[in-house]
Amino acid sequence: MKLDLIDKRLLTLLQQDSKQTTKQLSLHLGLSVTAVYERIKKLEREGVITQYVALVNKNKIERAFLVFCHLKLEKHTKEYIMVFEREINKLEEVTECFHVSGDYDYILKIYVKDMDEYRQFLINKLTVLKHIGSTHSIFTIGVVKQSTAIAM
Repeated sequence: MKLDLIDKRLLTLLQQDSKQTTKQLSLHLGLSVTAVYERIKKLEREGVITQYVALVNKNKIERAFLVFCHLKLEKHTKEYIMVFEREINKLEEVTECFHVSGDYDYILKIYVKDMDEYRQFLINKLTVLKHIGSTHSIFTIGVVKQSTAIAM
């Protein structure tokens, strides 16, 4: 799907605050409420907009300790990859998992309460998974930039 300038502006506005009404969006875009509604529905149908979410303050729910864990599998067979990816999707502490090139096979983004909770996660949940060769954890000191928006 080819996005025009109005679609891009609409997506930017929705990424800033998806709870805006179609009336509010129409005022920003200079379009009718119906036109905005139809554009949103088209973007949803075409899979450009995949979901709407609430972003949570991680400090308020005691999940502010962010760890990036680099992980190597023992071997790179289809079976090992499929088993690992199926199991990693079951771990609620892992918010994102990327299959990557380089020295490691995967990078995991993990949110927990603190170092003690991460240790328990590592010992009781992560390293018990089949086919893990090694892990390397990086603990974040602070957030410099954090965004969920994709530039249009």
